[in-house]
Amino acid sequence: MEGLNGNAQWIILLGFIISISIFFLALIVNESVLVGQTTAESVLDLPKSDIHDLRSEVFRSAEINSTSHGWEQDLINLSIARKNAIVTMQVPPAWPPNPYDTVFIHFNNGVTDYYETFYY
Repeated sequence: MEGLNGNAQWIILLGFIISISIFFLALIVNESVLVGQTTAESVLDLPKSDIHDLRSEVFRSAEINSTSHGWEQDLINLSIARKNAIVTMQVPPAWPPNPYDTVFIHFNNGVTDYYETFYY
């Protein structure tokens, strides 16, 4: 009896091994898709252009409006309304700046926390 069923046992064993290997390959492919998605999301969450725009706007506004600082509150309101980011800044009251004046910029959108101190 054993000699008659020997071929069938090998076929069933090979089918079982192949099905397990296909399952593990599918699991690996599924994980690679998730890793690619999380990498893309982390790149999208980095507000590089938002920080660059804020920084350039702070310096440009400080140069143009050296006496009035109403633009600071406008930048804070715009960043909260459009970008959902909390922005604080300290700009020297006189432009052009005195030696050793500093500009402090803080940007926080809940994911990225960015501080910058600029010395003249």
